[in-house]
Amino acid sequence: MAATLDYDALLAPDLPPPAPVWKGFPPYNFIGGNVDAASMPVEDMIAATATALRREGATLATYGLESGPLGYRPLREFVAAKLRKRSGLAVSPDNVLITSGSNQGLDLVNEIFLRPGDTVLVEQFCYGSALARLRRLGVRPVGVPLDGDGMRMDLLAEKLAALASEGVKPKFIYVIPTIQNPGGSIMPEARRAELLGLSAEYGVPVFEDECYADLLWTGERPPAIAALDDGNRVIHCGSFSKTVAPALRVGYIVAESGLIARMLACKHDGGTGALEQMMLAEYCRTHFDAHVDRVTAILKQKLDAMTAALEEHFGTAAEFVAPEGGIYLWVAFPETVDAMKLAAASAGAGIAINPGPEWSADAAPARSRIRLCFGNPTVGEIREGVKRLAEICHREFGIPLRSGNIERA
Repeated sequence: MAATLDYDALLAPDLPPPAPVWKGFPPYNFIGGNVDAASMPVEDMIAATATALRREGATLATYGLESGPLGYRPLREFVAAKLRKRSGLAVSPDNVLITSGSNQGLDLVNEIFLRPGDTVLVEQFCYGSALARLRRLGVRPVGVPLDGDGMRMDLLAEKLAALASEGVKPKFIYVIPTIQNPGGSIMPEARRAELLGLSAEYGVPVFEDECYADLLWTGERPPAIAALDDGNRVIHCGSFSKTVAPALRVGYIVAESGLIARMLACKHDGGTGALEQMMLAEYCRTHFDAHVDRVTAILKQKLDAMTAALEEHFGTAAEFVAPEGGIYLWVAFPETVDAMKLAAASAGAGIAINPGPEWSADAAPARSRIRLCFGNPTVGEIREGVKRLAEICHREFGIPLRSGNIERA
């Protein structure tokens, strides 16, 4: 019998560790960008798919649905109309590139700009997948501290000046200005203008990630940074993953034509899923606003349940600022808590949480922080999961000192 082939000896070096075997979601799942299952408009999506297929199903015979490589034109037209209405951004559909989720958008921007050894400025606490992608490319993410209004412009100016004195020019500034991930802040318009001023002064573009910007409790927000830009300094990305459904894997990039052409040359997937694009364009054309209103009302109820549970079971040991939208809550515990150890202990009890160091440009400032997603769990799961998390936190770290049924240590 021939010897078994040793694939390990043939694999490329520096691969990430193998993915674990998936065994289903844990009972209390507070991680990932999952959204509310009950909000899925299944029947309307079926109807939208059928309508689009009856009208244009024959275009599935060719790549691009006879709309070209940028993506299904009716969906690009909807994105352009949505951005004008909700973000104040006037853009042609020809400057919209449909991507396979916003993460493909991150990858395309990274591919055309970055090489090992480059530097990117990011928010100190930032989207974990964006940080992981930069590090995997050998790129240095330099964190800029935040306050309640997002990235601090005075400290960004200091970072840019310090890097310039070292002869280092960052390739771009990556920001999530509207419902920041994980912190939930909304950058005011004046600060957005300051950011554009620094971008112009140092010749560094801005990469604006607005994946959560439609999920606002009030619907009120400043214009997108790209909407304030008069010098082609901003690349803008968004997604339907949080407003409609993450498994659809449909996002978009908005940029000037030359950059879109560069990214398109690096998009080697043959095009983002066709049925997904056709369904979304048909569904969103008449249902998007009402759907977002319904979803945000559900998410606000879940956030209220989570903050109430944290206050009940953690008291002052859990510090947070309730966001004005989105699906995440960024929680700070006393310094005695090690978030990485808490995440491991919680996983053993069926509770999944995101430890803060994985969402920080530098691990130390987030050592005792966690990110909790309230998008997918039910209100009952949120209440029970937070209660059990408090019990684990008390057992492992002695906090909270008093909480519900937990006795004072």
